[in-house]
Amino acid sequence: MINIALQGAEFFAYHGFYPEEQKIGCRFLVDVNVGFVPPGDLLEDNLSKTVDYERVYIIVCEEMKHPRKLIETVGQSIIDRIKKKYPFAESIEVTIKKLTPPLSGKVAHSAVIINYKKS
Repeated sequence: MINIALQGAEFFAYHGFYPEEQKIGCRFLVDVNVGFVPPGDLLEDNLSKTVDYERVYIIVCEEMKHPRKLIETVGQSIIDRIKKKYPFAESIEVTIKKLTPPLSGKVAHSAVIINYKKS
């Protein structure tokens, strides 16, 4: 199995349950790990035989642009799109961190981690 990863992709987005969060926005960090068995010989040196992390980044960018109340929803949408683009993906983990969430005390970030494993 091979894994590709994006770590610490940073976005300013408007996700949040409270209307103020959807108006003022917040910074987010996104990590994505995709485990897969190549659908062919990697020695062919062909991008179609692997998961293209540039395409994964584009998927994340597009999903982060759509405001949602729950970052869980954003994470699941990212996973669903990666599964569709790369049906040979065996596992996908998406972590979304909301930096300085609006809480009553100082918190570096809140986070959701969503995992997918092909059955």
